[in-house]
Amino acid sequence: MANLLETAVNAGNFNTLIEAAKAAQIVDTLESPNFFTVFAPTDEAFTQLPEGTLDELLQDTAKLKKIVSYHVAYGDVRSDDLVQIDEAETLEGSVLAIESVNGDIKVNDAHILKTDILADNGVIHVIDAVLMPAMVAGH
Repeated sequence: MANLLETAVNAGNFNTLIEAAKAAQIVDTLESPNFFTVFAPTDEAFTQLPEGTLDELLQDTAKLKKIVSYHVAYGDVRSDDLVQIDEAETLEGSVLAIESVNGDIKVNDAHILKTDILADNGVIHVIDAVLMPAMVAGH
């Protein structure tokens, strides 16, 4: 198995997220022995951001770090766990809302497209939108 970062690289559809994680300097976290759950937006999800947003974020490391760390929750939270909880605390410090309805699991307003991509230090769930913490969403 590989760590979360290597697993994301190997998946091939998280290039923007990986670029953002490197720019935000949280790669060490994704490679650490601690267990994390990553809600990983696909490259396509990043293209849905308003034009220029990603470039702007890549220039603003502090804001980018908040956004990327908002996609990382503590612990190894699998799909079986997701259907039983209604929130998850993130590395960013705030909480994601988890909602499960008829087998469809949502994280805030994003739908989980694929669950349980396992890594040796956690798990990745693929989501269809970029999550924005409240303090950043208004800008």
